[in-house]
Amino acid sequence: MPIRIPDALPARETLRKEGVMVMAEADAVRQDIRPLQIGLLNLMPNKIRTETQIARLIGATPLQVELSLVRVGGHTPKNTPVEHLIAFYQTWEEVKHRKFDGFIITGAPIELLPFEEVAYWEELERILDWTVTNVHSTFNICWGAMAAIWHFHKVPKYALDGKAFGVFRHKNLNPTSPYLSGFSDDFQIPVSRWTEIRRDDLPVNGDLELLMDSNETGPCLIAEKECNRLYIFNHIEYDSTSLKEEYERDVSAHVKINVPHNYYPDDDPSRPPQNRWRSHAHLLFGNWINRVYQTTPFDLDEIGNDREWTRL
Repeated sequence: MPIRIPDALPARETLRKEGVMVMAEADAVRQDIRPLQIGLLNLMPNKIRTETQIARLIGATPLQVELSLVRVGGHTPKNTPVEHLIAFYQTWEEVKHRKFDGFIITGAPIELLPFEEVAYWEELERILDWTVTNVHSTFNICWGAMAAIWHFHKVPKYALDGKAFGVFRHKNLNPTSPYLSGFSDDFQIPVSRWTEIRRDDLPVNGDLELLMDSNETGPCLIAEKECNRLYIFNHIEYDSTSLKEEYERDVSAHVKINVPHNYYPDDDPSRPPQNRWRSHAHLLFGNWINRVYQTTPFDLDEIGNDREWTRL
């Protein structure tokens, strides 16, 4: 089944050209199917690019998904036209009465700031608390994952001496996890961050399970058994050229940055980069959507009432 997004959203034409099935709003209304309700709290400055990346992955599943675009109300992004925000986004205050089968919280390029100094930190804390009662499953990405795991478990982040930047090998620590179904024993994922969390800071009570790890860049994916949350600290959703664009931006701004690790052929930035993670990105998001579909209540109003299914 296709993904349902607004007819005029810029991502629609990009996804259509890539062969992703996108359903017109009028066609979706005619179908007697309850689509999965997925919210995307988009904290990235280039919202159009990020919403396309996420829609590409959740739209590749065989289930009908309706994507709602959400933003924080206390912050106006500088890199997205106001007209786009007005046309396609709602603030969290405008959707907080709703319940969602799944909710995705993205990263943001503010990771070196202490959480409490982020302009919208208080609103984000309210959103994270709201997910406990109004969301069946939450998928937190990069800075969003660091913010969530700090909020719920006080797992700190640490500044790195240099940016973890490139495509790094990762290990599958639990092939039997429903989130890693079909994953190779090791695989490659893009990393782009100035901070990290550390294994030794994870709670010892067993609520958090480390599913993906890297010898070079540390923990990558953590599943929370009791509350049905995923935390991924790297950018498996990235396009083929995302690291290239970040590298060229930093070079133009005279920021000290290394060539992305294991990204360009022969580490030559003049050559087109190769995508080594696309299939695993689709696997991870497909597994998450499938898990949500199998376990979410048919009646959205029941979401938040029972978390027992998460005891894997």
